[in-house]
Amino acid sequence: MTSKQTLIDVKAPLLEALNLQRASFHNEGEVAYETRIDRINRCIALLVDHQQEICEAVNKDFGCRSRHVTLMTDIFTSVSTLKSARKNLKKWMKPEKRRAPVPMNIFGAKSSIKYQPKGVIGVMTPWNVPVNMIFSPLADIIAAGNRAMIKPSEFTPETAAVMKKLFAKYFEDSEIYIATGGPEVGAAFSSLPLDHIIFTGATSIGKLVMKAAAENLTPVTLELGGKSPLVVSESIAIAEAAEKIITGKGMNSGQLCISPDYAFVPASHLEAFITTCKDTVEQQYPTLIDNPDFVALINQRHYHRIKSYIDDAREKGARIVELNPAGERWDDPGIHKIPLHLIIEPTDDMLCMQDEIFGPILNVKTYKKLDDCIQFINQRPRPLALYYFGNNKNEQEHLLNNTTSGGVSVNDIAMHYACDDLPFGGVGPSGMGNYHGFEGFKTFSHAKAVFKQGFVNLPKLVGTLPPYSNKVDKMMAGQIKK
Repeated sequence: MTSKQTLIDVKAPLLEALNLQRASFHNEGEVAYETRIDRINRCIALLVDHQQEICEAVNKDFGCRSRHVTLMTDIFTSVSTLKSARKNLKKWMKPEKRRAPVPMNIFGAKSSIKYQPKGVIGVMTPWNVPVNMIFSPLADIIAAGNRAMIKPSEFTPETAAVMKKLFAKYFEDSEIYIATGGPEVGAAFSSLPLDHIIFTGATSIGKLVMKAAAENLTPVTLELGGKSPLVVSESIAIAEAAEKIITGKGMNSGQLCISPDYAFVPASHLEAFITTCKDTVEQQYPTLIDNPDFVALINQRHYHRIKSYIDDAREKGARIVELNPAGERWDDPGIHKIPLHLIIEPTDDMLCMQDEIFGPILNVKTYKKLDDCIQFINQRPRPLALYYFGNNKNEQEHLLNNTTSGGVSVNDIAMHYACDDLPFGGVGPSGMGNYHGFEGFKTFSHAKAVFKQGFVNLPKLVGTLPPYSNKVDKMMAGQIKK
């Protein structure tokens, strides 16, 4: 069987599901507020009623992932986003008033934007936060009145299977459809003539998704990644900053797209920073290998990838600080756990400074002038997130005004993502478009411009209809001027 024939065979059931959803969408007509609320409520019920089953599935996929981590990063965040959409939906659905041009507005003309659902939205999700990455965009998609086809990551098959089963229980395939499978399903999925695709994952795969979507002129929202920087100011107690930073970096063992990749620390505070990082890990994770709170890497491939970064940095002369309080061995790839590591003063030729980490490594660079940090950041691809720890408002504004990133958190890690009223998205290589809140509602809506003429036939009144006369020339001369 040829690869082309395989793609056709894989694509056939996906096209069938798409046609089912599109026909159902058109037959429904205007999607009522009550219908949207009902779908949001069913999503909330799915999560609340089956949280234990979901946590167990995610734990199986990771090999070790605390249910508390899944409850916090996947289920709580999803329910919170869904509730936020439910609370604000009536306001979002109202037509948005705009100004009609002068002098038509004087005679009763009106302009507005009517937000309408696009139709069928494709959602392609990653493995790192496998439940939230379904429901976070889905909240906006449903609120906007759309249907959804979802392709979960093949790296979390247990979670994908549970999601498929639960969605079938709470929704008809004509509303929400789950497509499971490997890369061949992902390739077929991204080539569907959907009305919009949102993809979250690696930049390299995002390029392929965008290329496939372009064949159908399908608009895309890409949530990618990159190397997110962090700047620690001298204006904050170094222990306070280090504790928050290492806590944020330890979440999900660094397997988050907005996890900081490298931190700038004042040269005079480096040793104090390292000491607090050690103390924080010792308090939070006194042991690692058999500790259910310390999340494993998703699989052996990622274990070997992260280990190769550490080995490469060590071979090239970097100082490596292993945050391993009990001194445990972690050389068993079958367990695929790696302690948090600090790589001090990494050079640009090291793998850890070239690739996105997406794991338990934090690169630490020292600095003396803030502008040196800004120059370093701006010489690299624009990141998904940027972090500043400090209490100097002028310095903070200088950093924010002179760097470009998808989003920013000040004096904490990843909290801008947790704000449902803030748009979330990347810029350049870290992504395009955004979702969350009203911006997410608009992403998955068509902003239909509506103009309603007033009670006077203005062209006839002012004489701008053919046959044209000097009157038109005088009028245009009066308007077309500096």
